[in-house]
Amino acid sequence: MRLLVVGRLSGLITQAVKMAMTAGAKVAHVETCERATQALRAGQGADLLMVDYELDIAGLIAANEAERIRVPVVACGVGSDPDLAARAIRAGAKEFIPLPPEADLIAAVLAAVSDDERPLIASDPSMQAVMALADQVAASDASILITGESGVGKEVMARYVHKRSRRAERPFISVNCAAIPENLLESELFGHEKGAFTGAVGRRIGKFEEADGGTLLLDEISEMDARLQAKLLRAIQEREIDRVGGQRPVKVNIRILATSNRDLAQAVRDGTFREDLLYRLNVVNLRLPPLRERPADVVALAEHFAKKYAKANGVAERPISAEARRRLSLHRWAGNVRELENAIHRAVLLSSGSEIDEAAIRLPDGKPMSGVDAGSQAASRAAQAADAATRSFVGHTVAEVEQQLILDTLSHCLGNRTHAANILGISIRTLRNKLKEYSEAGVLVPAPQGAHAA
Repeated sequence: MRLLVVGRLSGLITQAVKMAMTAGAKVAHVETCERATQALRAGQGADLLMVDYELDIAGLIAANEAERIRVPVVACGVGSDPDLAARAIRAGAKEFIPLPPEADLIAAVLAAVSDDERPLIASDPSMQAVMALADQVAASDASILITGESGVGKEVMARYVHKRSRRAERPFISVNCAAIPENLLESELFGHEKGAFTGAVGRRIGKFEEADGGTLLLDEISEMDARLQAKLLRAIQEREIDRVGGQRPVKVNIRILATSNRDLAQAVRDGTFREDLLYRLNVVNLRLPPLRERPADVVALAEHFAKKYAKANGVAERPISAEARRRLSLHRWAGNVRELENAIHRAVLLSSGSEIDEAAIRLPDGKPMSGVDAGSQAASRAAQAADAATRSFVGHTVAEVEQQLILDTLSHCLGNRTHAANILGISIRTLRNKLKEYSEAGVLVPAPQGAHAA
């Protein structure tokens, strides 16, 4: 959690800052709203702004919005005057923190706005297999493509990989490629110079530069325009970007993670996604199975959400009844973890007895969740999960995973050594040495196919 404090650091605000740091926040400080916007424009990232209520909060939010900088704001001020709190909220603040501060309140506000407080829960063998592979490749700088249906937790997995990487202490920056208009995404990614276009009132640092030294997540990469895909490919290959309106390339040191809920191989065949970009992104693929294929995770996640939302809503924690657990396990969960989370949140609010029973677990339309589902479907899902586990990389060494990755890539390239080396990000000499080592060990290595195979 990166916290930017805006205002003079008098005694009470200083206490709040110390409490935030104790709660794990990394704190920076500026004295004015203008300097806050300048710092954000210059690439000083923040997950939350804590602003003195005496400053122009509405003006700060408007200035940030004009630069397409959207960082939540909490206001703080001496006392608990409801009029002051209401004024701050009307100005656009998400919360009001009265001073002198309370440590529990500071921690609660940070947790409420932080994206980092989402643990990756995996009790099912199929999901544990994916986590094992993630653990094996996290320390590398290899690009990773995380795929799966909407709501399975692709961004949670991306954060899991980042936290276990050598870049864990550096920024994790996420860009939702589907949520930003096509004509603005280039500036969002690569930044722009003053005067590059109407409204560019100053230099703006893009997400590539903001993530320098850390990890950049390109969420829903399949939605990116083909023209921008070409620029992204160059940025990944050369590790340098061009700001819009810039005169010189800018070097960046980042690791790229990407997510997609679409079949990118099909998108390549359809002509909507570049094949060479897919090769660059898909060095390692982490496919997250849908919740219906990980039945053991359903109850574990439900218990986690029940505790989370009981605490968030100030109600007593209740266990989930046996019948409710059964129905949760049998439901198809078309919306995956996101749908399950919403269902348990509703159940926490609707429950009145000593347990969360099946009547409290309702679908979005208000109807109770059906307990009827074919036993054969449940058995099939369990079989699929077991099969996924047996085909996983659990128990394999990094060298074995590397060998499989190299041979799979070579097969995909029809034996073309040069093409495979480019995709893998290694030299042709390194690749040839690896293949020689495998051949001498008796491993079948795909031969070059065609007259032009290298």
